Amino acid sequence: MRVILMTGKGGVGKTSVAAATGLRCAELGHKTLVLSTDPAHSLADSFDMELGHDPRQVRPNLWGAELDALMELEGNWGAVKRYITQVLQARGLEGVEAEELAILPGMDEIFSLVRMKRHYDEGEFDVLIIDSAPTGTALRLLSLPEVAGWYMRRFYKPLQAVSAALRPLVEPIFRPIAGFSLPNQEVMDAPYEFYEQIEALEKVLTDNTKTSVRLVTNPEKMVIKESLRAHAYLSLYNVATDMVVANRIIPDSVSDPFFTRWKENQQQYRQEIHDNFQPLPVKEVPLFSEELCGLAALDRLKDTLYANEDPAQVYYKETTMRVVQEQNQYSLELYLPGIPKDKIELSKSADELNVRIGNHRRNLVLPQALAALQPSGAKMEEDYLKIRFAQPA
Repeated sequence: MRVILMTGKGGVGKTSVAAATGLRCAELGHKTLVLSTDPAHSLADSFDMELGHDPRQVRPNLWGAELDALMELEGNWGAVKRYITQVLQARGLEGVEAEELAILPGMDEIFSLVRMKRHYDEGEFDVLIIDSAPTGTALRLLSLPEVAGWYMRRFYKPLQAVSAALRPLVEPIFRPIAGFSLPNQEVMDAPYEFYEQIEALEKVLTDNTKTSVRLVTNPEKMVIKESLRAHAYLSLYNVATDMVVANRIIPDSVSDPFFTRWKENQQQYRQEIHDNFQPLPVKEVPLFSEELCGLAALDRLKDTLYANEDPAQVYYKETTMRVVQEQNQYSLELYLPGIPKDKIELSKSADELNVRIGNHRRNLVLPQALAALQPSGAKMEEDYLKIRFAQPA
């Protein structure tokens, strides 16, 4: 299965791009599912039809769905939710409040990843397109297996065994005092099983032959900064980006004086997008004169974006940026094919690394692991510029 994740700052048009990409994939005969995992769903509005938690056919070879976090929670972690609800009710909360608070922060994002893994395992579709939360917030949860692994193996599993042994002895004393029961085996098993699912999904998301991200941005300063930050985090978790879509470019045919300054600014920011994301391919999409709702409008966007291309292809196969940790030291590796080291100048300001190559400058927003460090050296190796970072003197 080919997995394509569309992400970008809220309001840049990623849902429209995801829907149009699905239309083109289906047109080429790929059995395609467009799945919205954004808590503020707008995929149904984009297709101009009702969608639910389960896939609904939109066109031949094309299905759409909007993740319902409550249904996914009940199906995957229902026993845990019911236990947390029981505990909260014992502490005096009303039924509805307890039900709501039983959904822990971030659970909807985690379950979107689990839903993705289920579709991947079932293999019912050829292409899975994810309309994800703004700036790929869910992808930051890729660090969960690494962070939770030690606790799960060293702490949780022994605790699980001790709990199973002591429950029959402690339960008769505990329940009358606390007002609720100790967790049973089903509740205790759920977190570890859940961890194993996320760990398996990480292998899928970091396989750049199957999975890649497409960043949707607008030619605006704040949006570009957010896109660069998203690219840095994706690279930190080794998730490949294969394309950038620069959306809502004011066409040259617009001659109204009101848009003159807008067009001048966009020209500058368009160049920044090409410079800062190179060598990733950048596709530019004009600002349409109508709202992109309904299949007819999405067909026009589809033709503008892809023409005769197959969107299911991997547009760029190299990892353009990666963060490597070796013996408590970090290095940032940038893919700069054919660039000699003596043509490269580096400088750092706050959380940005400035890379100048001749007349071109690239600003990289650094992940937090590197933002507090200073560049301590660099070398070119196999078309990668490898920049070492160290604690400031």
